[in-house]
Amino acid sequence: MASYWFLQEVGVNVKRQHSSEGSQILPRPPVVTVMGHVDHGKTSLLDALRQTAVAATEAGGITQHLGAFVVGMTSGASITFLDTPGHAAFSAMRARGAAVTDIVVLVVAADDGVMPQTLEAVSHAKLANVPIVVAINKCDKPAADPERVKVQLASEGLQLEEMGGDVQVVEVSAVKKTGLDDLEECLLLQAELMNLKARVDGPAQAYVVEAKLDKGRGPLATAIVKAGTLVSGQHIVVGSEWGRIRAIRDMVGKLAQQATPAMPVVLEGLKGLPMAGDDIVVVESEERARMLSAGRKKKFEKDRLRQIMEDRPVVEEPSEEDGPVAVRVEMPIVVKADVQGTVQAVTDALKTLNSPQVFVNVVHVGVGPISQSDIDLAQACGACIIGFNVKTPPGSVSLAATKSGIKIMLHRVIYRLLEDVGNMIVEKAPGTSETHVAGEAEVLSIFELKGRSKAAGGDMKIAGCKVIDGRVSRASTMRLLRSGEVVFEGCCSSLKRETQDVDAVGKGSECGMMLRDCQDYRVGDVIQCLEQVVRKPKFVSSQSGAVRIEC
Repeated sequence: MASYWFLQEVGVNVKRQHSSEGSQILPRPPVVTVMGHVDHGKTSLLDALRQTAVAATEAGGITQHLGAFVVGMTSGASITFLDTPGHAAFSAMRARGAAVTDIVVLVVAADDGVMPQTLEAVSHAKLANVPIVVAINKCDKPAADPERVKVQLASEGLQLEEMGGDVQVVEVSAVKKTGLDDLEECLLLQAELMNLKARVDGPAQAYVVEAKLDKGRGPLATAIVKAGTLVSGQHIVVGSEWGRIRAIRDMVGKLAQQATPAMPVVLEGLKGLPMAGDDIVVVESEERARMLSAGRKKKFEKDRLRQIMEDRPVVEEPSEEDGPVAVRVEMPIVVKADVQGTVQAVTDALKTLNSPQVFVNVVHVGVGPISQSDIDLAQACGACIIGFNVKTPPGSVSLAATKSGIKIMLHRVIYRLLEDVGNMIVEKAPGTSETHVAGEAEVLSIFELKGRSKAAGGDMKIAGCKVIDGRVSRASTMRLLRSGEVVFEGCCSSLKRETQDVDAVGKGSECGMMLRDCQDYRVGDVIQCLEQVVRKPKFVSSQSGAVRIEC
């Protein structure tokens, strides 16, 4: 079943193909993206394939970056793998992975089965028109039920091979390292069927899968070459940034003079930090690179300002018909993270926490450590600073933040970050004022005080009551109900227990009650004690990792 590119790699002479324009078209290794629900063992499976231990070092046990690397298979072939995060907040990373991949390995835990991010990964693969190979992981667990997983996948529209379809399914265990040869065979077979080839000469076509700032080397872009060849020294435009390739390094840090199709590399020499997902364009000169970059930056800024205006909350004037309108407050946030893709993921996740009462306004994002300029910006707009996967700020910066009253939150795990911000939103939210029935009393008898009502010019009536639920308080508003209909609502002028004035009476106790400007009591009436309470929103996180604020 050896594929064309596999034969070339192991030393068999093959004839090069040429396009009609004379470009060299050669077989290339496949780019495989590993997707699936959080904690279903994606990174552990890759660790088993490349005999490393990346999963053990991941913060919180979950992948939070889009990793790219080449794995040498036991057959002698090589496959480029992309490892994507499974948490709900990293949906954009998974979408980028599917966009640059040839095959998606869908990892499903044999004990958990199909989960929300499983279905999302299937959706991304279908949208990108990429074939899927299913790896049912954790088959070594006692609760493992691969057959149940297959039925679930089939019910979601995947045409499994053993059910007459074309989607291959492999049962594996990353812990026991079983089924790995079968998975390798499936990937090689799928790649052979796809007959993957690419142009190797001429300007490269490549995409950024991740970007970060390095203290010594400056902006770094992790890229996958789709076609052509990237050569050290070329001028490139990456998104709205430009530069001259100073160095090309493979995923273990080794210098290379060029990068060919399906090869993940780290590029040095950019003038600024690109965005994850940006395309890489090779140009003929520095002047052309500057011009193209300037034009893209102008468009990017225009689009950014338009997006800001669209994201701003619309404040409508309240009307009498609408009733009371809840106040919406703003919570400005500065986001700093270690890589560009994570900045985007964190920013997108924070925006999902917006509620009718609190507007999360991300006023600034950046890659790299928290700096004095971040403190100054946060102080100017009253923002808190969120640092994700960045080190504790230097002493001078931390001291400046403390003096300015700026809150800095450092996190390495996305769901813990969202929990903390969600709790901040709950605290900051003004809440919704609601009327609650604090207690109910039934009128058992009526007493008259002759000539005591000066305002009415006659007698005053007292309702002899028994509290049947909750408690009634003299300071609260009272509502008089007769046969379920409201006949009066107003203040309580007097509340007595036996002969003593009291502030409140609890359930089961009898009392005498007078309502201001009300003399129409009847035996069997119910008097409700009304209290205004402020209901705060709730922060809710689901098993899938999705979070929201419920009002």
